Amino acid sequence: MSLTGIFLMLFLIIHLLGNLQLLKDDGGEAFNTYAFFMTHNPLIKIISYTLYAFILLHTVQGLRLWFYNRGSRGSERYAVSHTRSSELSARNMAWFGIVIFIFLVLHLWQFWLQMKMGVLPPAEVAAYDHPVQNLYLPVADAFQNIYYVIFYVACMVVIGFHLWHGFWSSFQTLGLTHHKYTPIIKGIGYVYSVGIPLGFAVIPILSYFSK
Repeated sequence: MSLTGIFLMLFLIIHLLGNLQLLKDDGGEAFNTYAFFMTHNPLIKIISYTLYAFILLHTVQGLRLWFYNRGSRGSERYAVSHTRSSELSARNMAWFGIVIFIFLVLHLWQFWLQMKMGVLPPAEVAAYDHPVQNLYLPVADAFQNIYYVIFYVACMVVIGFHLWHGFWSSFQTLGLTHHKYTPIIKGIGYVYSVGIPLGFAVIPILSYFSK
């Protein structure tokens, strides 16, 4: 759970940097260039398939841990635990994870699957001497739907709560605790758990109100 969680948290940083290309006023050229590179670079493709496997593994392990905890009386949720059970993010990690998994499935079906099927219209970009699939088009259309924007932002809030507890507990479960460094790790985790979801949420909001 901890190792796959850390890998997924690193991926979120890369994914956010790519999605921020949507905010450029260039008709989607920067974003389409990024999307083509991410889906055709051999190394990135290997990392992507590893990512999908880790998402499934993280989900399965999370559900196993959840059912184990529900069936165990008086057991701790983690090997090392200093978290108050009253914390919202700690008590609802499994539910947050389920919502996130559903969001990811819908997200991949709506955008990634269209690219894999090759049904998107072509677009010209300066970086390549051939047309690329215009992934910017369905993303921009989705971000003009107020209901989708609300749904997307709500899911980012859920991800924020999941990260709020998951970041520092990943290091804690691995035994990487120290009275001097744990507060620093927690502080970085809190900044990360707010900054990353906020960055993602800002994109559809700005896209919606800029049209």
